[in-house]
Amino acid sequence: MDHKENNHMPIQEESTLKKIRLRKCDKESKDPPASVYFCQLISSNLMLFSHQLIKMTEKCFKKCISKPGTSLDSSEQKCVAMCMDRYMDSFNLVSKTYSERLQRERNRM
Repeated sequence: MDHKENNHMPIQEESTLKKIRLRKCDKESKDPPASVYFCQLISSNLMLFSHQLIKMTEKCFKKCISKPGTSLDSSEQKCVAMCMDRYMDSFNLVSKTYSERLQRERNRM
């Protein structure tokens, strides 16, 4: 995949991120600051999810698909499924550990 020079984000990913923005969050908002913050949080989470999905797809494709074709054979399907499961398990473990560490740091203050 092509990458932009300035931030190394795949062009396809950037296009996807633009498409998933919420309409309400894109409009000029007259809502209270909490609503604006909530829209920004949702948008940020969608961008993170999209980025992780694309990253997982790229890694599992490279690992499991040696000769791309019109369909996946059963061993490729199994490899991709297992790769995605391992990737998500790893991501969830890292996220949980990071959240726990942040919570411990907050409790120290």
